[in-house]
Amino acid sequence: MNSKTDIFPTARRLEGIQEYYFASKLREIGQRKIEGHAVLNLGIGSPDLPPAPAVIEALHQTALLHTAHGYQAYSGIPALREAFSQWYARHYDVALDPNGEILPLLGSKEGIKHIAMTYLEAGDVALVPDPGYPAYRAATLLAGAKVLPYSLTELNGWYPDFTPLEKMDHTLTKIMWVNYPHMPSGAPASQEVFEHLIDFGKRHNILIVNDNPYSFILNDAPKSILSVSGAKDIALELNSLSKAQNMAGWRVGMLAGAAENIQNVLRYKSNLDSGMFLAVQMAAIAALNLPKEWYQSLNETYARRQKTAIKLLKHLGCAVAPGQQGLFVWGKVPAQYDHDGYRLSDALLYQHDLFLTPGGIFGQNGTSYIRISLCAEESAFETALTRLKPAPKKHNQAALTIA
Repeated sequence: MNSKTDIFPTARRLEGIQEYYFASKLREIGQRKIEGHAVLNLGIGSPDLPPAPAVIEALHQTALLHTAHGYQAYSGIPALREAFSQWYARHYDVALDPNGEILPLLGSKEGIKHIAMTYLEAGDVALVPDPGYPAYRAATLLAGAKVLPYSLTELNGWYPDFTPLEKMDHTLTKIMWVNYPHMPSGAPASQEVFEHLIDFGKRHNILIVNDNPYSFILNDAPKSILSVSGAKDIALELNSLSKAQNMAGWRVGMLAGAAENIQNVLRYKSNLDSGMFLAVQMAAIAALNLPKEWYQSLNETYARRQKTAIKLLKHLGCAVAPGQQGLFVWGKVPAQYDHDGYRLSDALLYQHDLFLTPGGIFGQNGTSYIRISLCAEESAFETALTRLKPAPKKHNQAALTIA
């Protein structure tokens, strides 16, 4: 007798698409906890700090209104688009028309899929960073397009190497996914690189999509690719309130760019959702109006955590490049662990109930690295260090041992 999965095979668009790594890993961690293991999760970038009180109050007061609970406009209320516009002018020195160049999203991850489905189809190619956020690859494949990885390396500062990119045939290339400040390496945004990307996109007629959720974290000078002259002609930018406003679970993001491109994405998006809850929109407006002191205080917290996280990675023998931005610290795994982030991650989990993210989930170029999240109190990093002492000893291939 056939099983149900035999009767209902999945669509071909799911070929090559695996379950998101963290979804399966969280189940595994959950099972270990059920079995009595006190697993310390320092791998996932879900902010542990709350939003500002004004944000929560705006949600509360709006939710009390009996008129607040109906369907909302697909493109958000005008006041939210205006708040995004002022936020970009104030922090990025970028002028955006709130009536055409901004589209609020239910999180920027949603926007990645919307852009892919709007502009990609079978036969098209998208340039995807290696290492990079796995959603770029997944969205490209779900749209039926081909993934063409482009290499990012520590040697090149985790920026695109345009020499091999220029030698490629880009006849079928329609999108280039970029992400600065870069996740997972923490490489900061560079105005020079942004200018080169816009020039590259214009000459090859490639839509440049910059995913920009980390620009405020451990950085006092946020940058936007849309600040480059003529960028709107060839670029879109995703942004989010998940990280710098501590609103990951609220699902508030935005897409910015030329009005024609925004309208194209809206055509797709409007067939998938029925707008954002009004109370969440009003809370987002409050978040977008937070003063500079909010970001400064947040970064003071993350700077202390980063210092302790680096201490932990160095205890493991990992090399850590200075100047990293964003919610993570990226370390190069030493030879004693075979330069293999998966090996080190598994050893930490199964021998010390400590989870750090193996860099290989972000692409082949991340295999020799491991990532630690800053979304935990300093005491958590100290606890992790205590679990690892005494210092790691060398191991053989058969028995990977840290302490």
